[in-house]
Amino acid sequence: MVLLQEAFEKRSAKVNKIEKVKVLKKPEEAFEQLETYAKEGYDAIPAEDLSYFLKCFGLFDRPQTPKQFMIRVRVPGGHLSHDQAIVLGEIARDFGQDYIDITTRMQIEFRYINIEDVPEIFRRMDAVGISSYQTGVDNFRNILNDPLDAMSKDVLLPSQPLLEKMQAKFLQNYEWISVLPRKFNTGITGSLVNRSNAFGQDCCFVLAQKEGVYGYNLFLGGKVGQIAKNADIFLKDEDEVMTMYQALIELFRDYGYRDNRNKNRLFFLIQDVGMATLSQSIREKSGINFATAGETLTQMDFSDPDHGKVELRDGTFALHVVVPSGIFKGSSLLEAADAAIKFGNGEIRFDVEQSLYLMGVSKEQLEECLKHELFSSYKSVDTPYFNHMIACAGTEHCPFGVIPNKPDAIDMSNYLSEHVPLDSGRVRMYWSACVKGCGIHGVGDLGFEGCKAKVDGKSEYGVHISIGGKLTGEGVEGHAVLKAIPVRFAPQLVAPLMQEYKRLRKGTESFELFHDRVLVNYTHAAIAFMMRLKAYLTSKNIEINFGFRTDVTTGKFEQFEIFDFGRKLYYQLLEKEAYQSYDMFKPTLKSKLELPHKTDASIDENLSEMIYKMIHPDESKRAEVFTELNDYIAIY
Repeated sequence: MVLLQEAFEKRSAKVNKIEKVKVLKKPEEAFEQLETYAKEGYDAIPAEDLSYFLKCFGLFDRPQTPKQFMIRVRVPGGHLSHDQAIVLGEIARDFGQDYIDITTRMQIEFRYINIEDVPEIFRRMDAVGISSYQTGVDNFRNILNDPLDAMSKDVLLPSQPLLEKMQAKFLQNYEWISVLPRKFNTGITGSLVNRSNAFGQDCCFVLAQKEGVYGYNLFLGGKVGQIAKNADIFLKDEDEVMTMYQALIELFRDYGYRDNRNKNRLFFLIQDVGMATLSQSIREKSGINFATAGETLTQMDFSDPDHGKVELRDGTFALHVVVPSGIFKGSSLLEAADAAIKFGNGEIRFDVEQSLYLMGVSKEQLEECLKHELFSSYKSVDTPYFNHMIACAGTEHCPFGVIPNKPDAIDMSNYLSEHVPLDSGRVRMYWSACVKGCGIHGVGDLGFEGCKAKVDGKSEYGVHISIGGKLTGEGVEGHAVLKAIPVRFAPQLVAPLMQEYKRLRKGTESFELFHDRVLVNYTHAAIAFMMRLKAYLTSKNIEINFGFRTDVTTGKFEQFEIFDFGRKLYYQLLEKEAYQSYDMFKPTLKSKLELPHKTDASIDENLSEMIYKMIHPDESKRAEVFTELNDYIAIY
């Protein structure tokens, strides 16, 4: 642990402002004043409690709704009993304008809460074993698990009891409230399928096998923009998991950085000392020489919501309820609780895609359940554009939001459903309203990150669009293909990509698999060009049968991609080849005048000039990179 100490000392010259706030009082001192604040009103609450200490207990002051709060409710592993669902639904209805957000941590948030109602809200939650403790700032956040844990056929190692043991170490334990240098996200899954974004956590335990024994491989250092990496530790039973977890959180508490909050997550400590050093320190701290990693089994793709139901081990079903952007109601949660007890086992499970499952519905009851009033507002199966959609709070509810986000995500899915309808397949579209990435946009098939865009020198809502994020295997972050695109034009730019997916996919192939089979053969610049060009053609009412190929031979080299695209565009317009063969020394093209102009209804002169630049007879005058062509295809 010498290297940990040295790394810590290098970053200990100063502490950030939040660390200075932490020394003002103990978090429980603020919590104990809630009754007083409720009687005396919002203005009686000290600034440090509003900015930090009350957040340790899930109570967030929100400037978007002055003098009102958001309460983030902890739902371990997304598992909610019937009685808990009733109480939470009633709280939202009675105190929070009937509004609920389902989050990507498989929990919920109340909004529009007045301070005078908080003590009663906390009493109601406590009565059914629900807490909002440590759901904010420098604490242990809600632990994720497979939403179908213990019941799905692909869950080999039920993990919820172990999750609850881990949570018990710190939840409502003042010794562990607000002692970490930064927030700490944990996930665990004993499933072959990654339904819980397991590899996006600071610490995650994923199903593994070694020498015939099922256990967990340890992955560490996940955060927005980074997937957790294998720590080369295999944990064969619950005792080893608990011992390791204790050692890890003590190491992070003692050696985690407390200077620059943007670089204080566990990832940065690992970055400085190396994973091997941290893993060895964990072994030393715990006093156990843990086995090296086994074979990671949490690998499979998942498609449960695409069919609206999942058959469980006992022959019953988990019935999916699609909640676009996670915008829910207290009254709807009450309806869900009613449906869950009438047709299932009474349990509700939230997932990371801001939707939920009704558990234990018998095959005979499925059709009757779908007639329940809950499904007059929500669907079991929606379009592929809604089934796997995520969107964080956005400007309406979050002080960090750059774009509205939730309505933008819904608008996008509605547009695609209308213009590129799909009767099957899967497209995971994840939206974050800012760089903080609460919508986990980095692991989406298509990721959208809110930003500012400029049109004619004026700033407006925008997004960076990325593709290629993965939840299968050990996960991969996507790559940006279009940056600072005005939100209002984003649907038109994404539609061509969905058209290509629809045209070229094999059967019900997911977009993730389509990406790995087709798009991976192109540079990101080529993909961006195709999206922009096809959107431009659509805006000009120009119909050309032009798109990606499955027999690409350009080697992901932009100059070759440009020439290949140009030849095909030329052929589509004139029904003849620009060159006698791929041999560039035998041109038949003499000048751009051979292309039809705007006098021809099929094309305009601007596009004619662009194509000529792509396949110019003089190789030295051809475009070499796609940025040279952007001015020809501006759609805004």
